[in-house]
Amino acid sequence: MTVQDFGTEISRELVAPRSPWSTMLRAGQVLTMVDVDGNQAVDFLAYDAHDTSKAYSAQATLQGQDSVYLTTGSVLRTSEYEPLLTIVATDVDRHDTLGGACSKESNTLRYGYHTSVQHACAENFIAELGRYGMGKRDQVSNVNWFMNVPVDPDGALGIVDGISSPGLSVSLRAERDALVVVSNCPQVNNPCNGFDPSRAEMIVFAGEEGL
Repeated sequence: MTVQDFGTEISRELVAPRSPWSTMLRAGQVLTMVDVDGNQAVDFLAYDAHDTSKAYSAQATLQGQDSVYLTTGSVLRTSEYEPLLTIVATDVDRHDTLGGACSKESNTLRYGYHTSVQHACAENFIAELGRYGMGKRDQVSNVNWFMNVPVDPDGALGIVDGISSPGLSVSLRAERDALVVVSNCPQVNNPCNGFDPSRAEMIVFAGEEGL
């Protein structure tokens, strides 16, 4: 597995299947997320570290570009249109902004009552946000890195087999101090994780902050 170098490596953590993770990025630092085993969706929230009411907005982000997908050069923006993070490199052609995060409620609705006890991304997010004095009200729209959600001509969405493979990565540069929160997706009822959730790796580089 070869990961692009963005300066001094500050930290490297392996996130177990179904688990949450978070970190504070300083402006200029780069977070690289690696799909270690392949076909693993990584759900993602982002906030201004100094004012968490300024959070990633899917609507503002998509309004600022000509595609519903994220790729190299895409800027993740707040609802005030302020830049939070920029994709500076990706091995995967596109990443999802529309599929949302799985929850016990959505699992029950989509896949049946027997799935109501299954752990989901919404629960991961709430648990991890709690470390920063935040809660359910602070959970906003999310990005699904490595997740393949095609949009049909009639506007219908599908969740289908991923377009990632082992060792592929995406790298984000923080445009301001940012809190990022990850759920290494636990979903087993659709192909977003190949029906078998696997590992993800989070690497933080000094990037421009270290220059």
